[in-house]
Amino acid sequence: MTEPSGDTAPPEADEPTADAQEAPAAPGTEPEEPGTAEAGATEAGATEDASTEAGSTEEAAPGLSEAQAELAAQRELREKIERRKAERGAPVEAGGKLTGTAADLLAAVRAVESGEKPVSVPRAAVPIPAPTPERTAPAAPPETTVRPPAPETPVVTEETTEAVRQVLQRGGAPETLAAPVAAVLGEGAARALADDPWQLLAVPGVRPEQADGFARALLGAECGPADPRRAVALTAWLLEQAVLKGHTALEIGAVRDALARLSVPEPDKAVDLAVSEAAVLVFQEEEQEEPEDETEGEAEAAAAPPAGPEVPVLLGLERYALAEESLADGLARLIRAAEATAWDGPELARAAGAHGLVLHTGGEAARAEPAALAEAARARGLRVALAAHTARDGALPVAALLSGAAGPGRDAEGTLALDLLVVLDAPQLDVETAATLVEALPDGCRLVLSGDPYVLGAAGPGRVFADLLAAKVAPQIASRVPDPGPVGELVSGIGAGELNQVAAPGKEVVIVPVRDAGEAVHRTVQLVADSIPRAIGVPTEQTQVITVGHGGSAGTRALNAALKERLNPGPGRFGGFDPGDRVAHSPAPGRTVTGTVVSAGAEGLHLDCAGERVVVPKERVEAALRHGWALTAHQAAGARWPAAVVVLPGDAAGGLTRSWVYTAFGRAERHLSVVHGVEQALPRAVAEGRDPERTTRLRPLLEALLHEEEDEAGA
Repeated sequence: MTEPSGDTAPPEADEPTADAQEAPAAPGTEPEEPGTAEAGATEAGATEDASTEAGSTEEAAPGLSEAQAELAAQRELREKIERRKAERGAPVEAGGKLTGTAADLLAAVRAVESGEKPVSVPRAAVPIPAPTPERTAPAAPPETTVRPPAPETPVVTEETTEAVRQVLQRGGAPETLAAPVAAVLGEGAARALADDPWQLLAVPGVRPEQADGFARALLGAECGPADPRRAVALTAWLLEQAVLKGHTALEIGAVRDALARLSVPEPDKAVDLAVSEAAVLVFQEEEQEEPEDETEGEAEAAAAPPAGPEVPVLLGLERYALAEESLADGLARLIRAAEATAWDGPELARAAGAHGLVLHTGGEAARAEPAALAEAARARGLRVALAAHTARDGALPVAALLSGAAGPGRDAEGTLALDLLVVLDAPQLDVETAATLVEALPDGCRLVLSGDPYVLGAAGPGRVFADLLAAKVAPQIASRVPDPGPVGELVSGIGAGELNQVAAPGKEVVIVPVRDAGEAVHRTVQLVADSIPRAIGVPTEQTQVITVGHGGSAGTRALNAALKERLNPGPGRFGGFDPGDRVAHSPAPGRTVTGTVVSAGAEGLHLDCAGERVVVPKERVEAALRHGWALTAHQAAGARWPAAVVVLPGDAAGGLTRSWVYTAFGRAERHLSVVHGVEQALPRAVAEGRDPERTTRLRPLLEALLHEEEDEAGA
């Protein structure tokens, strides 16, 4: 990497002010800590990105926004799963005692913990779903270009909201929580909240200490830390917080420890109660071991029961448990249903012809290989779609494919009319999106998932691509195409854990050292507004700033305020925005689309998002829009710009990881400027900084399904 020269360091400009309007924090939330990093499972990234509300009016059918259609597709999937679940025997009823598989599993847990011989237990308290019921074809969407907004929560009456407001007043809670509580708890929200004040924890952003204070004010002497209602609510809340960090389940011991830190007197009994009330589910899945050659004596020894606990017991929320199991079931279906055919061409094409699921890995340059596969398959007369987390390189957004806003549409059975689906940016697939996508594929369709295994994972829960790579249930084709140029060389080294100095004769990579966060903001504005357009020739509108989180002295809020003041000053008269502002639009949780404000009208803000006209209703502006000159790395994942400015203020040092640096630096095509204030924390993060592991169930679920099939075939 090269130091800045006179050509890229213009004279000092006046310090920009940060007076642009900022969206207020959601009621009940806590202020963000400065320097909170967004990498992997940290709350400033995965949490905030994943929890952004949906609200899109992008072009497609009237009465059906992209966000609404995406959420409707997920609801349809869950309804199918619920029908499957209803067909199973011995369900756990809310308020009742443990029965059926859940009781057997808890008995096994107790036996293992006491040192007794473990009893036979089911692989999961929620078994693998039965074969998919017959699909019904949805109605064809009408033709139009603008769609109305989609509320993310059910509509509730004003009477319900007012009744909730009165309960909140009695407990001393902010009245602003009335609408969120009513939306989460439904028409009976007031009575439910009065009977169980800890249900306030179901509202995103509410903390346990806030719910405890509300309960004390509402219940008086009846309230205490050992209240069973508190135990159930806190157990579910802990799992919701885990989801925000990317987990789909947690080990039972970790949940018990967390409950103890929250002053729950008997954490083990609290967990049992939460399971018996069906607030959470309990699982135990055994990972399949590779068969090895063994003698008869060794085989007998291997068949003996284990001496101690080896299989972790997990707790999870039903929503994500069902999605993960449906995904495993759907992937197994695609793997089983594929008929091997001989496709000519490179290794990726031959693998796709012979298998129902293929995994492809590589950097940015390697994206050309799956794109070429899709083109060659079309030439064979196959029905093909190329999709990606973010629309580029000719790929459709996955969300648009699922909603029907783009792509082949559905066949008579309600599935996508496809013979081959190629998905780029596969690491950005969360478990619910992946389950909905796989559910929509017909038997015999081939699925190719392609992505860079070194980038940050999905903003939502799960680690779908990483789990599939680890499971080794499908061919894995690794690209040998290197990313070109100094930026590509730098990023490739980071992927290997090395921060190398690279030759950059054309100033492709420039380091800008800073002393503090204030100077970092100042120099970032200079780079975007003057240095890069003048010295590199990349216009301001093609330069993207990337930083570690939304909060902090050099987070997206501070940087966007300074950049707006310099590049597009204005009063922010339309919900904090003016025509010409760059924005980050979140049409659905975990997805970000960049664009520019064109105008405002009675119906809302009009955006230009890569040539597509989008209308965001005025009531959705605060939830769905941020200024977009500066993004987090999670928001930027999947997209690229001719130039990128990565801001690393000193207070971000503790949150840097290798995958964060790899993702942020890799967003630049031609030029990368690094505003560097973390000193040795950067090379240390590249060499040692690993993202926290996400606890998921997909790998053992899928391995068990395919292992059972092999056993049946062998029998």
